[in-house]
Amino acid sequence: MNRSPLSVVVADDHPVVLHGIVDVLQSCGNMKVIAACGDGLSAVDAILKLAPDVAVLDISMPGLIGLEILASIAAEKSETKVVFLTASISDDQIVTAISRGAKAIMFKDSAPEDLIDCVRTVAAGGTWFVPDLVDAALERETGRRLEGERIRQIVTTREREVMLLVAEGLCNKLVARRLALSEGTVKIHLHNIYQKIGVANRTALTAFALAHAVEFT
Repeated sequence: MNRSPLSVVVADDHPVVLHGIVDVLQSCGNMKVIAACGDGLSAVDAILKLAPDVAVLDISMPGLIGLEILASIAAEKSETKVVFLTASISDDQIVTAISRGAKAIMFKDSAPEDLIDCVRTVAAGGTWFVPDLVDAALERETGRRLEGERIRQIVTTREREVMLLVAEGLCNKLVARRLALSEGTVKIHLHNIYQKIGVANRTALTAFALAHAVEFT
């Protein structure tokens, strides 16, 4: 009995890469790319209208990024399984992708046959992750979030406001003006912040605030 080919939607905002992925998938004979999209919005439309078995998505695209596509189709109860094919990915993106139900994360420099195997595996109900990549990302991201939560509990609302303005590059005078404080009060807040989070200067404070931007906004 002949099996129907696996239906796949592919999305990437680089035309050469997009066509290359399509060619690779269709070269194996039992896959059919039913839509090739150059942006996130058209990818969501194609997935919801065509209900492919698998969607192979770049994680960064105009319109909607890959993680937003994943959230959008999940909200519509789509059964399409998502594979992220990306040049790079952050720890936060890895954790978010897995928590939202992504079935695979692959890098664009992977061998073509690995992409084919990945799509087949995911279509059959499996997952395709590089264990070292995912485990390390989960460990680092969990540690970062726990540290952010710890700091949130010991830094006051006013200190957080000062920290975020300093991270924007404002001097003490401008921070004071923005928050209707005296410069002396801003200096006191900064001293307390340095002591609480264990940094020595504005540069280190800025780096810390940017690293924990999600927790502090």
